[in-house]
Amino acid sequence: MKQIRRVLVAGAAALLVSSPLIAQRPGDGASSDPNIARIWRVGMDSSHVKQLSQALFDSVGPRLTGSPGILAASNWAINQYKSWGIDAKRENYGTWRGWRRGTSHIDLMSPRVRTLDGTMLAWSPGTNGKAVNAEVIVLPRFNDSTEFVKWLPQAKGKIVMVSPAWPTCRPSEDWFRWSTGESMARIDSEIAIMQRDWAAIAGPDGRPDSTKLYRGTGYSLALGTGTLGTRLEKAGVLATISSRPKISGFPNPLAAAGAGGRGGAGGGRGGRGGGNAPGGASDRGGGAGTAAAAAGGGRNGANAPQGSGGWGTTEIFETYNTLAPAVTLDCEDYGLVFRLAENRQKPMLRLELDASLLGEQPVFNTVATIKGSEKPNEYVMLSAHFDSWDGSSGATDNGTGTMMAMEAMRILKAVYPHPKRTIIVGHWASEEQGLNGSTAYTEDHPEVMKGLQALFNQDNGTGRVQSVSSSGLSDIGRHLKSWYGKLPPFYTDSLSPNVVSWSFNDVPTGNPGGTDGAVFACFGTPSFGMGAVGWNYSSYTWHTNRDTYDKVVIDDLKHNATLAAMLAYLASEDPDFIKRDRSPGTWPEGWPANCGHVPRSTKPRL
Repeated sequence: MKQIRRVLVAGAAALLVSSPLIAQRPGDGASSDPNIARIWRVGMDSSHVKQLSQALFDSVGPRLTGSPGILAASNWAINQYKSWGIDAKRENYGTWRGWRRGTSHIDLMSPRVRTLDGTMLAWSPGTNGKAVNAEVIVLPRFNDSTEFVKWLPQAKGKIVMVSPAWPTCRPSEDWFRWSTGESMARIDSEIAIMQRDWAAIAGPDGRPDSTKLYRGTGYSLALGTGTLGTRLEKAGVLATISSRPKISGFPNPLAAAGAGGRGGAGGGRGGRGGGNAPGGASDRGGGAGTAAAAAGGGRNGANAPQGSGGWGTTEIFETYNTLAPAVTLDCEDYGLVFRLAENRQKPMLRLELDASLLGEQPVFNTVATIKGSEKPNEYVMLSAHFDSWDGSSGATDNGTGTMMAMEAMRILKAVYPHPKRTIIVGHWASEEQGLNGSTAYTEDHPEVMKGLQALFNQDNGTGRVQSVSSSGLSDIGRHLKSWYGKLPPFYTDSLSPNVVSWSFNDVPTGNPGGTDGAVFACFGTPSFGMGAVGWNYSSYTWHTNRDTYDKVVIDDLKHNATLAAMLAYLASEDPDFIKRDRSPGTWPEGWPANCGHVPRSTKPRL
C-alpha cells in the first residue's frame, strides 16, 4: 500500500512539474537583460493578481458607467496604486446617466408558483418600493407600425415579452452529439423559423423598413429594449421582459432559399473602429457553426458544425425605459412563461425591483503614471477598459485586462522605477457605450498622442496572450520584432504552449476591431492589441450573468501581466521613436477626421 502511495505521489509531483505555468522550467525566464529577468521573477514568483482579482471582482463588484460601483472601483484602484508609490487620479470628461442597482425579485404566481431566474436590465426603473402584479402577454408580429399602434391599448397594464423563446435551451453541441438526423433537422427548422419571425423586417431593397423594423412594430430592440421599450411604456405597459441566451451554431435550412436571417435582437458590441461580437456568439443563432453547415451539409458530413453556445448564460444589457421596468430572464424560465402565455394559460408575474435612476453623473477615466526620467514627453501606455456591464462581476470583460495593467505597473515600479519614457495606464470608462472614455482621452491629451511610443491594449478575456498585433504604421513591425527578440523563451519558444506571435507581416494593415486600442490606432499612433486564448469567452462570460471571479485563470493572468510589464519596459528603452508613416491599406480611412468625437453626456444607442 505504501509503495502504491509513493508511486501516486511521485506521479502527481511529475504532473505539477510539467505544468508550464505552475512550475516553470529553469530557463523559461532567462534573459541577458537583468531588468527582464527581474520582471520575470517579480511577476511570476510573487504575483499579486489573485488577491487583487478577488478584491475587485468579489468585494467591489461590477463597474457600470454612471453607477456607484465604478466610483468605488476607481477609489480602490487609486488606493492600490498609491500603496505602491505610483501617482494615480481620476480624470473627468463629462457625464452619463447614473443608476443604482438594488435587488430583483421576479416570481411566477399563476398558474403555479415559481421564483424565476432573472434580473433587471441596466438603467431599468424599479417598482417604487412595492410589488407589481400583472398578466404576461407576448408581443405579436404585425404587418406594419400602424397595426402595432392599433394593438397598443391591449397591452396597457400588462407585462409584455419582447424576445422569442428558444425551442431548446441546450447548446447546439448537444444536438450534434446525440440527436438523430430527423430530430436535428426538426430543431434546425424550428430555430430558423423563430429567427425569421422575430427579425427586423427589410424592404424590397434589402434595407430595414422603418415602418416595420422589429416584429413589424416600426421600432428597434437594440441591446435590451431600445425604442420599442420606450414606446411600450408610453402606451402604459407595466413592464417588459426580454431574454438573450448564448445559444448558437444551429444550421439554417431556410438560408439557401433566402428566407433566413438572424434573430431580431442580434448582438454586437457598440463602438467605433468596428463592431465585433466575439466569435459571432452573441448573434442569436449565429456563430461559426452556421457557415460550416451551409458549406458541409449534413450532421455527420466532413464540414458539419460541431456546435457552440453555453449552458445557462444570458447576455444582460440595458434599457432606456424610465417608467416601465425592464427585466431579463434566463432561457429556461423565459421559455416557461412564454409558453404559458402563448397557450393562453394566463401567467401572472409579481415584480419587486429596487433601483434608482440618478440622472446625469460625472464620468471619468482612472489614470496612473510613472514619470519618465530621460524622455518624459514620450509615452508608453497600458490600456484596458475599466467599466463593465453589471449582470455579474465583469471579471473577464474587462476585469482581467484591468488586472493585467495594474499588476504590470506594480512590477514596473518595483523593477524599473525610473523609466526612460513616461509609462501610463489608462483604465477607461464607458467602453461598453461606444469607446467613450478612451476617445475622450485622445481628445483631451494631444501631448500624449503626439509623444506616444506604444500602447498595449487587452480586452478579450482571461486567457494567456498568444499574439500581439497592430495596424496603420509601416514602422511598427521592426520595433515589435526587436522587442520580441528580447523576451525570455517562455514567450518565444515555438514548442511552448505560451508562445507569443504577431499577426502581421513587416508592414501591418487592417482594422484592429472595436475596442479601446482601435481608438488610438485610428489616430495614427502605435497601438498594439494583445490577443488571448479563448477559454470559451464568447460562450460563457462575454456580457453575461456568469462573468465572475471563478472564471479567471490566475496562471494565464500572471503570464499576461508579466508580458505586459516586459513590453512596456522594452518600448520605454527603445532608442528610436516609432515613425508615423502610414502603411498601405484602407484602414484607417480618412484619419484622423473619421476617428470620431466622444459624446460628453448621455447619448442613447437606440
